[in-house]
Amino acid sequence: MSNSSSIRHFLLLALPDTRQLQLLHFCLLLGISLAALLGNGLIISAVACGHHLHTPMFFFLLNLALSDLGSICTTVPKAMHNSLWDTRNISYTGCAAQLFFFIFFIATEFSLLTVMCYDRYVSICKPLHYGTLLGSRACAHMAAAAWASAFLYSLLHTANTFSLPLCHGNALDGFFCEIPQILKLSCSHSKLREHGLLVVGASLGFGCFVYMVFSYVQIFNAVLRIPSEQGRHKAFSTCLPHLAVVSLFFSSGFFAYLKPPSISSPSLDLAVSLLYSVVPPALNPLIYSLRNKELKAAMWRLISRWFQKH
Repeated sequence: MSNSSSIRHFLLLALPDTRQLQLLHFCLLLGISLAALLGNGLIISAVACGHHLHTPMFFFLLNLALSDLGSICTTVPKAMHNSLWDTRNISYTGCAAQLFFFIFFIATEFSLLTVMCYDRYVSICKPLHYGTLLGSRACAHMAAAAWASAFLYSLLHTANTFSLPLCHGNALDGFFCEIPQILKLSCSHSKLREHGLLVVGASLGFGCFVYMVFSYVQIFNAVLRIPSEQGRHKAFSTCLPHLAVVSLFFSSGFFAYLKPPSISSPSLDLAVSLLYSVVPPALNPLIYSLRNKELKAAMWRLISRWFQKH
């Protein structure tokens, strides 16, 4: 038996045991993180430097890229360090900081995806009111609300999780600090408050999910009423990247937390954790840039300009 006051570090047990697998894990994380840094960095630079991209859709995309960068920089560096140096340790304060920032950036991404769905809904279903409903001030307020609400939500979860007494050692079955893994270490009688917060968060998330589904039903109905085929194609092209990112975000998260315990195994749990925490930040820039000609052209101009200078 131990309590949280005596714990100075946690052990991340999901990392591979053999040296070859550890190095493979390090190389995999390095490749994914470099792809995420490059892709999201290009989106941020292209939107910031391209004046023709200063629209609500690209403004929210820039914020999404920032949250993706923050998310991957929260979990990957420590996992890479542990894989390279064959260690499992993460300090108590480091674990708390990792948990806080991971929830913060994931919650921000969720809020931004909801706001981006509203942007697509207004753009297609209420185009005459687009400038009024999504002016620069309204966009700034919505983005600020997304970041601020995520900060408060993360602070509440982190403070509550690390106020629980830990009675079952310090070993976490993950490659980074997550709430479910920490709750497994807590005394059974003290988990109800955190479970209540998780239920509230899940309810809010489900409400946003229902809103997105309802919005896309109306969007597709509006698109199908567009008389020209070119107009329908253009409208679908602006929605498909967001729909793909939302599907990736929800499917990976649902599978990670709702998969049956009967199919759980250390290697599968590690793969699922990588799928929902590391892969989406690397794939999101690719999904958006492939389907958006304006963004793709701006990114190529940025790359060409860099090569000309060097």
